Amino acid sequence: MTNQTEEPKRFGLESQVARNPHPDFKKVEASRPPFESDIVWHYNQTVDPNWVPGSGANNKDWAQHKKIELDPFGETRKPVDNYKMLISAITPRPIGFVSTVGVNGTRNLAPFSYFTLVNHDPPIFVVGFSGGKGNPKDTCKNILETGELTINIISEWFVEAANFCCTNSPYGTDEWMLSGLTPLPSTKVKPAHVAESAFSVEGRLIHSHEWTSKADPSRPTGTLCIIEGVNFHVREDVINDDLNIVDIAKLKPVSRLGGITYARTVDGYEMPRPDYDKDVEEKPEVKNLL
Repeated sequence: MTNQTEEPKRFGLESQVARNPHPDFKKVEASRPPFESDIVWHYNQTVDPNWVPGSGANNKDWAQHKKIELDPFGETRKPVDNYKMLISAITPRPIGFVSTVGVNGTRNLAPFSYFTLVNHDPPIFVVGFSGGKGNPKDTCKNILETGELTINIISEWFVEAANFCCTNSPYGTDEWMLSGLTPLPSTKVKPAHVAESAFSVEGRLIHSHEWTSKADPSRPTGTLCIIEGVNFHVREDVINDDLNIVDIAKLKPVSRLGGITYARTVDGYEMPRPDYDKDVEEKPEVKNLL
């Protein structure tokens, strides 16, 4: 349920970022080609299959441009400048679609691209939030207060619904209802996981850390939550018989780029990890590079 008396919060940089770069997004979108639903996952060769050790980049285009140095804490550098640059450079980013329940029982569902996997034994994930613990985002508030959540991977077949969950709604708004997505009961934590998601993680908070501004250390700017995965849910048709590899062609994961841009994962290439004994020690032409 929505608390009609509470205004939507604007966290930190969000009040400074123009989320929609287009005056009329639907008009711009209509001018673009339709979504290519017939594209299926496939493998390509690497960019240069003939690359040899010691030869560096596979083309020299990089040499036509110089690098410029940017001090993130320079006098004329604004935090919003760093934000825009980082989310457009650190790409693609996986999206953690997080389900939580508040201490009062209200449900929340929201996507976050300050998210990744950092360990496997135990399974450890991190989720970053704008704003400090004293004024947390709804998802962060629920995690800090209850210690529980589910993390769901977003796939192409429900990306519009997931995106609608990032609206700046008042605390208590039920994004499950706004998106039309389906909650499934979890086993070890209270928050539901997303039925439409092909891979979901039940998680518990094991540590949190608050970040403060370099310019004003008294001003909190963000919160990091470290999460232990305590249970997995995976759709039966996307995982192999050994239950240890998810088929990316069926998962169709969506990632985050800069601005309001999302990315598909439709092709890739394989590169075996070099073996030092075989690929260096046993090859004089490579060993001589050292």
